[in-house]
Amino acid sequence: MGALVGSAVNGESVVAGAIAAAIGAATGTPFPATALQPVAGGDTSQAFTVGDGDRRFFVKTCGPERAAMFDAEVDALEALAGVGAVRVPRPVCTGLASGRAYLVLEYLDLRARGDAALLGAQLARLHRAPQDRFGWGRDAWIGRTPQPKGWARDWIAFWRERRLGFQFERAAQNGYGGPLQRDGAALLDRLDALFGGYVPRPSLLHGDLWGGNHGYLPDGSPVVFDPASYVGDRECDLAMSELFGGFAPAFRAAYDEAWPLDPGYAVRRTLYNLYHVLNHANMFGGSYVAQAQRMTAQLLAEIR
Repeated sequence: MGALVGSAVNGESVVAGAIAAAIGAATGTPFPATALQPVAGGDTSQAFTVGDGDRRFFVKTCGPERAAMFDAEVDALEALAGVGAVRVPRPVCTGLASGRAYLVLEYLDLRARGDAALLGAQLARLHRAPQDRFGWGRDAWIGRTPQPKGWARDWIAFWRERRLGFQFERAAQNGYGGPLQRDGAALLDRLDALFGGYVPRPSLLHGDLWGGNHGYLPDGSPVVFDPASYVGDRECDLAMSELFGGFAPAFRAAYDEAWPLDPGYAVRRTLYNLYHVLNHANMFGGSYVAQAQRMTAQLLAEIR
């Protein structure tokens, strides 16, 4: 494989012979493009498009130490595609080129509006696909943060140990102690009280379903991307969809019609979104730390 020459500096195109060669090898058709065109957005990697006049692809790059992050994304995309419920970008190839890891995906012409009701129905179909247990078979990432692998039959134990507890541990390592850690420990000890008689069934999740990770093709059909997938409680995806907004009301209405949520979701939504707010606190600090502390206290108040 050739070398990646140049870099994205001051808006200049990146000359990417190695990536073009990898695309040609993966697709079985030579791909003579040599320039990567930068695309705005993304906190964990740089994004580009690359084309040869006939074909176009979407490319992500990052440092070589994060190459496994792209491999995990491919696993998640393939798992989601395997259910056949909702469209995701098709992975083309991954690799290393001149000190950069890259992931090439099919390019999809997406826009902000489309058939939101169809997306709600498709997400319910994804969540209904039978799964044996909770967890994931490899380490993955949520943003820049690891999501530890492992399988479990007990959802509450999995959430305590490999999701919420893991984020509280990172928060402590980042110096966020005091009431956050005191209340966090109390919450982890009493998680069962937030579930009552609700026993979630294992569902394949997108895992990072905020508004910026979905779009629509020109015909209005939905697409989801940038997954952080694992098998968990379907309420996690619904909670995340409400955390930052960005979903049309028809999305939730169609989901509820297809598979209504348990009444206890109104409280567990905060529990599941606490995970993401803690993750933002650990990545960005600032007001997310105080928000996580408020959410933790709110959940404890529901128990007491």
